Amino acid sequence: MRLLVRDRLLGIGDDYWIEDEHGRKVFLVDGKAMRLRDTFELKDAQGRVLIDIHRKMFALRDTMVIERGGESLATIRRKRLSLLRNHYRVSLVDGTGLDVSGKVLDREFAIEYDGELLAVISRRWLHVRETYGIDVVREDADPALLLAVAVCVIHLAEKEREKEQEKDREED
Repeated sequence: MRLLVRDRLLGIGDDYWIEDEHGRKVFLVDGKAMRLRDTFELKDAQGRVLIDIHRKMFALRDTMVIERGGESLATIRRKRLSLLRNHYRVSLVDGTGLDVSGKVLDREFAIEYDGELLAVISRRWLHVRETYGIDVVREDADPALLLAVAVCVIHLAEKEREKEQEKDREED
């Protein structure tokens, strides 16, 4: 399954559609404005909420939480002491985890489970400007969960970049 995302800087209140390779709207990422924490809903084409995504308020490191039906599904945070700057760990509630690594801000990264590729996020396949693709490699993978993971790591990477830029401005 290949999904296409019209790239935009994820911000609070931004809504955007994710289409399949035939141009049909499949998922809506609904950014919730006016909330104390960064919050998104992933909806299907009929408007049903599939996944809730929010930033954990009280955490030592920036952490995003993915929920389905009010139940926690996963938490996502940047790996500590990683040589790769864009390396994230997705801790699933069943005790397993996913690894996300690559150039997140460039939209060139992969999601893996136990060394096996689940999805590739890339701009390379596309000629349409400001668009990236999410190629779900395994048929038994949950595309909504993988899309939510991609939204989370991009959001975390953007927030980290904003903090660094603010810090640089303060030092100047």
